[in-house]
Amino acid sequence: MDLPYTTEIRPDTGLTSPTLGIWLFLASEVMLFGSLFASYVLLRVGASTWPDQSSVLSVPLATLNTVILIASSVTMVLAWASLKKRSLPAFRLYMGLTLLAGALFLVVKAFEYGDKFSHGLVPATNNFLGLYFTLTGLHAVHVLAGMVVNAYLWLPGARMWRSDPARFTHRVEIAGVYWHFVDLVWIFIFPVLYLL
Repeated sequence: MDLPYTTEIRPDTGLTSPTLGIWLFLASEVMLFGSLFASYVLLRVGASTWPDQSSVLSVPLATLNTVILIASSVTMVLAWASLKKRSLPAFRLYMGLTLLAGALFLVVKAFEYGDKFSHGLVPATNNFLGLYFTLTGLHAVHVLAGMVVNAYLWLPGARMWRSDPARFTHRVEIAGVYWHFVDLVWIFIFPVLYLL
């Protein structure tokens, strides 16, 4: 079945339908995370006392996670570029590295959460920890969702490469836009929660 505008640009928007769809979806995600960041600002400004965030949270672990996510954005671009060069083996290598980076991010986050829970630091402890667990937990769910999509593209979805390489390359590009958004959200979370 041939769906219109999956790889061709729509004359009314100048975008393909999947590209338009991902940007509309990400606009709703900006509102979601934006409301949480706004809640952080309102609660922090209105609080009579606020914990020293960098002493409560692990800045070295967060820095490691930042490096991991930035590297994963690079490998995601290299996976897409490999398809543009018509190299499925290179795509599989770089997409595999992207998946590995996502998994490493979640493992580091699990260690960080485990440390907080072992010291009795839970979301109900104070407003800061409530926001910390909400923002980072929601972000981790988004990382996991991106990994599920990327894993599909890495193995079973790659069968489309043989029948419709342009459409498959476009799917990887759309998944990359989502992945970069998730990484960008972390670039905001890191300084706001760990460094301020």
